[in-house]
Amino acid sequence: MCRLLCVRGDEPFDLGEHLEAFTEVARNSREFQGHGWGCAWLEDGRWRIYRNITPIWEDRNRPRGRTLLLLAHARSAFRDEGIRVANNMPFFDGERMFLFNGELRGVRIREQGRIGAEKVFNFVKRFDRGDLRRALKRGLPLIEKRTRYLRAMNVVVTDASFRVTVASRFNEDPDYFQMRRATVGGANVLCSERYPAPAGPAEWTPVANGTISAFGSGPETR
Repeated sequence: MCRLLCVRGDEPFDLGEHLEAFTEVARNSREFQGHGWGCAWLEDGRWRIYRNITPIWEDRNRPRGRTLLLLAHARSAFRDEGIRVANNMPFFDGERMFLFNGELRGVRIREQGRIGAEKVFNFVKRFDRGDLRRALKRGLPLIEKRTRYLRAMNVVVTDASFRVTVASRFNEDPDYFQMRRATVGGANVLCSERYPAPAGPAEWTPVANGTISAFGSGPETR
């Protein structure tokens, strides 16, 4: 089960500080998160993407700078398969950025993709008519309906207009699978786990199971 991060600010923030905190999240995870990692951030209104097959805690070339929107993903490959930098998220289709973690058993959908996460992304895009949240609300329940057992499925989708949508669904172990959100240094943070001290705040709010909602400035909306 990979680790996810999304940070959105109304003012530019230091992406390196958040990647440092996320590095500790990945390093200290109870499941191995060393099958590579990737991140994407907006710079002058355009996406920049960085991926590396090296575990994030061993990568000395982590990006630096300031941004208003950051996504990051540390990979724990299912059955240690498909360990290639091309399979590291975020995935980008020229318009939308996509993060996924989870485990779906016995999925019965016909979709293109190198790995399961890419198939989920492509399937959800079938329903996108300009509203990311509506596409997720239509696509994800169909995937679950066609899955023998959904252990967990967390999704973050965003684009350059700063619309961020998060979906979270799990059937076991909320301590590990439940996403959490907080305000860190004035930026809104969504992460698989609480940030380690001293970067993290005292209060983190769990993202409710079954959520498909907008994420960003202000309170979460469903």
